[in-house]
Amino acid sequence: MIYLHLFLSYLKIGFFGFGGGYAMISLIQNEIVVQQGWLSNTQLSDIIAVSQMTPGPIAINCATYVGYLVTGNIWGSLLATTAVCIPPLSIMLLISMFYKKLKSNRYMQGVLDWIKPMMVGMIGAAALLYMNKETFIDWSSILIFAGCFFASWKKINPIILIAIAAVVGLLIY
Repeated sequence: MIYLHLFLSYLKIGFFGFGGGYAMISLIQNEIVVQQGWLSNTQLSDIIAVSQMTPGPIAINCATYVGYLVTGNIWGSLLATTAVCIPPLSIMLLISMFYKKLKSNRYMQGVLDWIKPMMVGMIGAAALLYMNKETFIDWSSILIFAGCFFASWKKINPIILIAIAAVVGLLIY
């Protein structure tokens, strides 16, 4: 029965996860921690950190790890990963069939223009979900983030920013 719940949960996340992996984090947190109660916020926070460090899309990495933790075996990983991939793949196949005909349609442009700010909001919601007492990032990290954000706004090369942030983080921590 856990396999069915896992499959349906990640199928739902896949269908409503517009905006990519970071936008899906708030959906994953709601479904896995709040609705199902399979993991705590701290456990999910650790999973997200590991998912960011491993190659591949964060939502798929997260699904793989959560599937394994929930079921205790590789079949749960495969099931959750497959479930989160089915909806976007299906939707993209459908959209690609009609995109050429609809790309100049004003209604289609309206939908696409509406989705962009929604994605930014979902990514912001995911960030705010993890600003609580047990997972709050310290002020040094916030200052490093603010410095990198400002520097990227000034069009500084992201590779240089990553290197500088890594050196500053090593010096501080």
